[in-house]
Amino acid sequence: MIKMEVVGVQQVLPSNTPVVLLREEDGERLLPIFIGLPEATAIGLALSGQEPPRPMTHDLMTAVLEAFSVVPEQVVVSELRDRTFFAEIYLRGSAGVEMVSARPSDAIALAVRTGAQIFVAVEVLEEAGYVAPSDGDEPVAEAQVEEFRAFLDTVNPDDFAGG
Repeated sequence: MIKMEVVGVQQVLPSNTPVVLLREEDGERLLPIFIGLPEATAIGLALSGQEPPRPMTHDLMTAVLEAFSVVPEQVVVSELRDRTFFAEIYLRGSAGVEMVSARPSDAIALAVRTGAQIFVAVEVLEEAGYVAPSDGDEPVAEAQVEEFRAFLDTVNPDDFAGG
């Protein structure tokens, strides 16, 4: 497994489909994962340190886990099958470590709230990862971060307070 960090989320034009971008902690490979808008919002808000006026689903899940003294230790993007990513969340509680299957977007949204480590299976990163070309002056990682920050600046928690 390869340890990853979340670079950010953005919408891909022209479809405006949200994508979360992971980067190797000790490397240059990037892994884009297309996700839904609610999950993109949840990840983006957590990364920017913003709290919505009412708890979102991932905030609720975090609170429930805390109430039962369960700690998310790590999430693993474990498989890529038919262009669909699969993930696992490893939870430590009184009975030891349990693994639950999850969508990568939900697992990442939980990880950014709890500080759980994020990993990707070697095979997944080899199949779907890439090294972004550098424009020469700015390091690849910094260019990606700036691009994602532009999207995060457009997210308003009040837009998602209904329901």
